[in-house]
Formats: sequence, C-alpha cells, structure tokens
Amino acid sequence: MKKVLLFIALFVIPIVAYLFFASGVNSFIKLPVVTENIPEMPANWQSMSGTEVQLKNKITILGFTGNDIEYVEGNITNLAHKIYDKNKDFVDFQVVYIAPKGTEEAINHVQQQLQKNIDLKHWYYVMAEPDEIKEYYKKLGLVANLDKAYGTPTVYIIDKELNLRGRKGKNKKGEEEYREGYNTISAADLHNEMADDVKVILAEYRLALKKNNKKENITN
Repeated sequence: MKKVLLFIALFVIPIVAYLFFASGVNSFIKLPVVTENIPEMPANWQSMSGTEVQLKNKITILGFTGNDIEYVEGNITNLAHKIYDKNKDFVDFQVVYIAPKGTEEAINHVQQQLQKNIDLKHWYYVMAEPDEIKEYYKKLGLVANLDKAYGTPTVYIIDKELNLRGRKGKNKKGEEEYREGYNTISAADLHNEMADDVKVILAEYRLALKKNNKKENITN
C-alpha cells in the first residue's frame, strides 16, 4: 500500500497537475479524437533521407507542403521553432511533411537553413505523386481541403494509434469546440493552441508510460 501511495505522490499527481495547468487554452483534460484510425502512409512512399517513416507508434505532427516550397518556407520555419524544437527530445515524437515529387531541391534549401539552429533528426519529408497526396488527405476525414498546389498551411496531430487528435465536443466549461488542425501561418496559433495541445497529448503518454512501468515492476 505504501508503494502505491508513493507512486501516486511521485508520478501521478505531478502529471495530473501538469495537465491541469498546461490546459490554459485547451480546456479538455484529454485531447479528443477527431478522426479514428487514419491510414498509414503507403509503403511505396519514400522519405528524402531514405529513412523508413511510419506514423504507427509515433506521435506525429503531419503536414502537407504543396508544390510551392518557397511560399510555405515561413510556415515550416514557424513550426520548427514554435513546436518541434521544444518537443524533439520526447521519445517517439516526429514531424512528417508529405510533399509532391519534384520539390526535393527546394526542400533541401529549407532544411539547410533550419539545420543551422535546430537538430532535425526527427523531421522528415515523404515524397508522393500529387494525386496520391490528394487521395490520402481525403482519408483523414477533415472539413478542410488541400489547396490547388496539393498543400495546406494546417498541420495535424496524429497519435500512436493512428488517431487524428484535436478539439471536438464539449470542453470542461461545457462549451462546444472543434479544431482539427493548427495554422502554421499564425505564430500565435502555434504558440498558444497547438503548443498547449501538444503538451496535453505528450502528458497523456508520459502518464501511460509511468503506469506501464509500475505494472511491470509489480509483476517482476
């Protein structure tokens, strides 16, 4: 009994408190599921780095660059500084951009600029044909659509079980909320809403990891 109380004091209470205080903008205790069981990226899609990239068992920020990389360079930079750099050391956290084939050179330029200040070891670009990107995006079950360049300034949070997470339903205040993604054009949107929601989902997994470790220790 003492071990259980000690575990609660050391691990559960701090994480619950973290979730409470981190949710100044996000009034949900747990980040809701917007779309369940989105599809894994097709096996024939290759990353620019040659690294095998999958969404399953990862906490992913998923984006779609579109054809005009120069146009979205500022959006990518915002995401890198406001969200990725602050969370890149969390186990199984990654950023994945799906980009049209033929944009590799422009993407390399953006990456070279970012690498001057940020370690991009968990940041990936996966290349696909434009029509394939359009079809994949439809399967995310979202209200929004891709633009004519097969891109969007909006990025999405995908959990380890391939659920797209956001804000849906009534929050703790009883107010209806709906948010399926986060606008990378707006530094304020990333710094406030998205940063807050990422904190919540990472805290969820930290708590789950602590519980699993405790069960294993008790069993052993």
